[in-house]
Amino acid sequence: MPPRSLRRRRLLAALVLAAALPLARPLGAQEAPSATAEVFRRFADRVVKIQVVETGSAARATIGSGFFVSAEGHVVTNYHVVSKLVHDPGRYRAELIDVAGSIAPVEILAIDVVHDLAVLRADVRPERHFALAPATATQGTRLYALGHPNDLGLSIVEGTNNGLLRHTLYPKIHFTGSLNPGMSGGPTIDADGRVIGINVATAGNQISFLVPVDRAVELAARAMAPDHAPPADLLAEVGRQIEAHQRIYLADMLAGEPKTVDLGPYRAITEPAPFFRCWGDVDRGQDRPYEAVYHHCSTDDYLFIADDQISGVVEVSHALVTTSSLNRWRFYSLYTDLFAHDETPAGSEEHVTSWRCATRNVRNATTPLRAVLCLRRYRKLAELYDAVLRVAVLGHTDSGLVSTLALSGVGHDNIVTLTDRYLESITWR
Repeated sequence: MPPRSLRRRRLLAALVLAAALPLARPLGAQEAPSATAEVFRRFADRVVKIQVVETGSAARATIGSGFFVSAEGHVVTNYHVVSKLVHDPGRYRAELIDVAGSIAPVEILAIDVVHDLAVLRADVRPERHFALAPATATQGTRLYALGHPNDLGLSIVEGTNNGLLRHTLYPKIHFTGSLNPGMSGGPTIDADGRVIGINVATAGNQISFLVPVDRAVELAARAMAPDHAPPADLLAEVGRQIEAHQRIYLADMLAGEPKTVDLGPYRAITEPAPFFRCWGDVDRGQDRPYEAVYHHCSTDDYLFIADDQISGVVEVSHALVTTSSLNRWRFYSLYTDLFAHDETPAGSEEHVTSWRCATRNVRNATTPLRAVLCLRRYRKLAELYDAVLRVAVLGHTDSGLVSTLALSGVGHDNIVTLTDRYLESITWR
């Protein structure tokens, strides 16, 4: 048996440890609800499921989320949630399902394609709704996204506000939370129930994006004005908004003295606007008789038009290939294959025509070029096109530069202006 003094010290240590431990929770006692549970309890009934139904089969084609913003049944959601109805109103209908399971048809009052928003109205009178108003949250604020992920039922997702994306013309909030399909159009709120943004997209791995609430405030104000009338032709309204967007987006692009990058003996455009990001890499192989250097610039902006069609994308890419061991004929074959590589994106025949291309030898102020321009027209938005300009610099037998400008959802005049500017920008150093 240990000495009495040792037993006393052990007893004192046990008493100190016991005092430091939390008191046991009595049976039947409940823990205080978490902040997340409290947010869900207070605000979940203001969120609805939006489903678009194919009328021929009476089956759901898409689902998303939305939220009440008035006592008269006005609902904010994403444009892409109801885009099928916009494109083919004779084939689809849209309806909302509230937290109690009641179903009501909805009509589209207003759309904002650029910011991926829509305002709907249902013949329902919700007991509570969000008070839509301009609101911001400091970086690091805890936020809560509500919606219907994968049609699993109304859910809440915690995440953090990480501020606005830097490489977009139109603001998007970086939200570190797991948004999933079906949550699009739902609200992301703070602990007080202020709407900070509207769920719009995810890149996975806790990287998601929100449309700032200010954009929804503007659209809802127009849609709920007493004299507002929904557009007679929503698809024509989509076209008008895209045309207005490109006038702003492309007005000064590649103009003046654009930024350039030196690639071997050539000089080409980089970072066409401040909201672009550019990346580069080199492909070297020990047994390969040539070296390839790649440079690519793009933006995080895009416009959703339909499930298999996006627009508003501008991309610039360059591929420099050099050799110290190939003779001129073998290098010419390599360079020709690189230039002939098909860079035109795929597309649904429902939305776009087939590509039509024309190839010419041209010369800008200093440099001979081989250029191919490919176009395809939007079938339902007939004044808009996708365009891909591909250029190869001529004149060297041991190096070459293949440069590509890709545009989507642009008018004919903008295609002419931007391709001319692009051709003039490629020079020898």
